[in-house]
Amino acid sequence: MMMTREPRLRVPPPEGTAEPPEPPDGIDFDGFYHAHFRSLTLQLAAYCGDLSQAQDLVQEAFCRAFARWSRVSRYDDPVAWVRHVAWNLATSRWRQLRTAHSWLRRQREEHVPGPGPDRVALMAALAQLPTSQRRAVVLHYLADLSVTQIAQQEGVPEGTVKSWLHRGRAALAAELATTNEVNNHD
Repeated sequence: MMMTREPRLRVPPPEGTAEPPEPPDGIDFDGFYHAHFRSLTLQLAAYCGDLSQAQDLVQEAFCRAFARWSRVSRYDDPVAWVRHVAWNLATSRWRQLRTAHSWLRRQREEHVPGPGPDRVALMAALAQLPTSQRRAVVLHYLADLSVTQIAQQEGVPEGTVKSWLHRGRAALAAELATTNEVNNHD
């Protein structure tokens, strides 16, 4: 990000601008930036091993210096302050990357075999059931809920749940028998 500024005519900046006041010794931020950006970028590129990352880090350091320019410009060596900030940013970024890499290494991919033919047939058969019967069968056989618990959850009498389970089992048995016959003839 190049920061350019029109020549000043000793007119105060408009209210609400982010431009810092001119420091007493006359150090201009633009001149400071143009004089030191390249050398600091090369130093950080040698440290990081990545020119684009070094440019980003030095740019961020200069942005922080710009925000505090009235104070930073009075330092004995403002370049040292910007360099120090850039190196700290590089160290922080390195730590963040190290932490992220460590977390990714711990996230191991588990290879799980796909569903077998029996599971596929069961899922297809369950999909053929009416919603109420399917819900009753799943809650009873997979969630291990009793008929009473299912009736309370669904807000129906226990006899209705028993009926759903009976019809659901019968439909599943018929569907799975048909599927089994088709598979055996192949």
